[in-house]
Amino acid sequence: MIATYINSLSVIIGSLLGLLIGSRLKEQFKEVVFTSAGLVTIVIGIQMALQTKSYLVLLFSIVVGGLLGYLIGIEDAILRLGDWMEKKTSRKELASPNGHTSAGSLFAHGFLNSSVLFCSGAMAVVGSIAAGTQNDYTLILIKSVMDGAMAIIFAAAYGPGVIGSAAVILVYQGFFTLAGSWLSPLMGEAGLAELSAAGGVLLIMIAFGLIHVRQFKTGNFIPALLVAPFFSRLGTWFASFLPWLN
Repeated sequence: MIATYINSLSVIIGSLLGLLIGSRLKEQFKEVVFTSAGLVTIVIGIQMALQTKSYLVLLFSIVVGGLLGYLIGIEDAILRLGDWMEKKTSRKELASPNGHTSAGSLFAHGFLNSSVLFCSGAMAVVGSIAAGTQNDYTLILIKSVMDGAMAIIFAAAYGPGVIGSAAVILVYQGFFTLAGSWLSPLMGEAGLAELSAAGGVLLIMIAFGLIHVRQFKTGNFIPALLVAPFFSRLGTWFASFLPWLN
């Protein structure tokens, strides 16, 4: 769990630096931060999405995962949690760069989007499993540096909600660290690739919101990360009978 603690700490430190920077930025410069974060997130998302071994598997993962998320109401639940956390900090209402978003809403979306960003990649899963089963912290330490840098940008744009994602990292990666010995064989290399690809699509959704193209309820698509390894296994089985699925 040491590597996961380091990862969470890096996000907290990065978020605090981002808050320091954000408080000194004028509103027009904050728009530059949003746009920059959005464009970089698009690049990361595309790179991850292209790791898929089957676009059909990726499509089914996103569709089924999204439907499950909408039925459960994951996005609304996460945003309510974010609003509750914001109220506990007793922050006053502020306007976002476009003048329409309250501090509570910005806090909640910062918590949601940064949590998805830091936990959607295969590096979080593979690195945690390696740390738990082999005491190899290399991937998580690299991820910690990357997450800390992105936390600076996201916190400057969204505010203190980004700090809350450190707790999500602790729970999510901690789970894979402790359960890695039996989860790794179940998912396999192909399953991890599809998990990462699905995470890339979620990051692209976040990025479109950052650059004001379109707002998606990204949280509702989180189950796609869970079903992607399953559909990867299913796709491999069908591919043995239908080669055109590859």
